[in-house]
Amino acid sequence: MEQSAIKRSINSIKEIMPKTLKTCLWLIRITVLITLGVQLLEYFDILPYLSMFLNPVFNMMGLPGESALAYVTGYFVNVYSAIAVIATLNLDVRTITILSVMILCAHNMITETAVQKKTGSSAVRMVITRTLSSFALGFILNMIMPQVETPVQIQAIESNPQFWEMIGIWAIKTLKLIALMSVLIFSLSILQRLLSEFGVIRWLSKFMRPILAIFGLPAKTSFLWIVANTLGLAYGAAVMIDETESGKITKDDVDLLNHHIGISHSNLEDVLLLGSVGAVIWWMLLARWAFSFLLVWELRLEMALKKKFFNFVG
Repeated sequence: MEQSAIKRSINSIKEIMPKTLKTCLWLIRITVLITLGVQLLEYFDILPYLSMFLNPVFNMMGLPGESALAYVTGYFVNVYSAIAVIATLNLDVRTITILSVMILCAHNMITETAVQKKTGSSAVRMVITRTLSSFALGFILNMIMPQVETPVQIQAIESNPQFWEMIGIWAIKTLKLIALMSVLIFSLSILQRLLSEFGVIRWLSKFMRPILAIFGLPAKTSFLWIVANTLGLAYGAAVMIDETESGKITKDDVDLLNHHIGISHSNLEDVLLLGSVGAVIWWMLLARWAFSFLLVWELRLEMALKKKFFNFVG
């Protein structure tokens, strides 16, 4: 019995390795190109010009114009980059919270959209949904959050490196990111395949069914939901792509999941990071859970109406 379990485990790992390697290399290429591109835009002071166009919109949400740079940086890269910009601004708790919710909705847009497209969702729709949702939530939070006057003091580190020094810093940071990404991607893929092989995911689906039902999500997406909420879309890419390409979950199921996790993912590390610079954690969680709830149930209604229409036509 024990020998059989070991053999099944080894065979499962061997089976998943080629596909995981392919996905990992694909993500590394995207990560290198995007981070280098944004680093160059930042070095040549192009990002501030991009954020300048958003100033009037951000003022409508109670945010100072310079906070647009934090949003734009996070939009194209990740939460870490956005926090680096936030550290240079003199913002209060309320403003940081609103800005953080917006960044959590629409960070790392290019890489994460590529993952969602590969799993079957429309890239254009995901970009529009996540971007508009971030602004809608910013606008709503500005209306309902109480006013506060206490600024958050963050120790900012000023740095103006030369071009090749900047490239060197970027290369070291990117290599560290790639190493972490590779370890997590392979670890998650192996874990997912073993859990599936020994029936744990079926048990997990039953256990998570009531929670996911509230959000309008199928129980079979439970493992992917956990991965996206704890580690995020980029790190969970290999698992998500494998699940969809193997036909274990349908295109409609993954589309529903993508609409939820597009707005509400990385609810562990990223939320804690933003909380450490002054954002209120429960606002960040509840605001995005509520909006993802609305998005999924709207999509379910849309799917039901389409089905009725095609049945009527047919």
